[in-house]
Amino acid sequence: MTAGLIIVVGLAIFAIVTFYKGVRLVPQGNKWVVQRLGKYSSTLGPGLNILIPFIDTVAYKVTTKDIVLDIPSQEVISKDNAVLVTNAVAYINIVSPEKAVYGVESYILAIQTLVQTSLRSILGEMSLDDALSSREHIKSKLKGAISDDIADWGITLKTVEIQDINPSPTMQQAMEEQAAAERQRRATVTRADGDKQATILEAEGKLEASKREAEAQVVLAKASQRAIELVTDAIGDKELPVTYLLGEKYINSLQALSNSDNAKSIVFPADVPHAIKGLMGKS
Repeated sequence: MTAGLIIVVGLAIFAIVTFYKGVRLVPQGNKWVVQRLGKYSSTLGPGLNILIPFIDTVAYKVTTKDIVLDIPSQEVISKDNAVLVTNAVAYINIVSPEKAVYGVESYILAIQTLVQTSLRSILGEMSLDDALSSREHIKSKLKGAISDDIADWGITLKTVEIQDINPSPTMQQAMEEQAAAERQRRATVTRADGDKQATILEAEGKLEASKREAEAQVVLAKASQRAIELVTDAIGDKELPVTYLLGEKYINSLQALSNSDNAKSIVFPADVPHAIKGLMGKS
């Protein structure tokens, strides 16, 4: 191979390399950070871009699409000393790639750590019940706590979502035991209240029955008194009607006695009127 051919080939290779280093095509959804002699120079947008070969270099390639960051689970102690296990997910967008790559060593690790720290701080100020029932409140406070910090890195926080907030396994077991004890206590109280009400109702029923029976006795007594008064007014000093009524009662009693299973024989007095007068205390 002659020296002229070697030079031609070398120049061709140099031209190709120079063209490759001077012309860059940036894909849609990406931005490239360019350094000139080791110092930040510019940020290339999507499309065709021209660089100074061998002087300008692409130092970082950054996506401009939304990035989903999974925030690892962590244990958090609440205000009332309950242990919670929580994790989250953050959606971010890089609006200034040069700030993201030069402002922090690793923006992904930095945001994950920042979210974990802020979440731990927020839950530490809340009780267990509030933490389990206030996800939107936690989300709002968490977004406000980290948005300003990551804005300095040229990153926008689109949203952050709380995936799980659960008591730790030990705490869950304790809560289940506490709930079972509470249910047992309520059942015992309910049974006791039921027995109490039943006893009260039974006593009230007996009292009402006694009152009604006493009232009935009074009514019967008054009726008997009134009947006696009417009979007395009707009879006056006449002996014959009284004798007739008592005789009728006397005979009816003897008949009832004769129908009894224990009755053997019944002897009627020969002089019934005289016997009646004996009952009346008259001879």
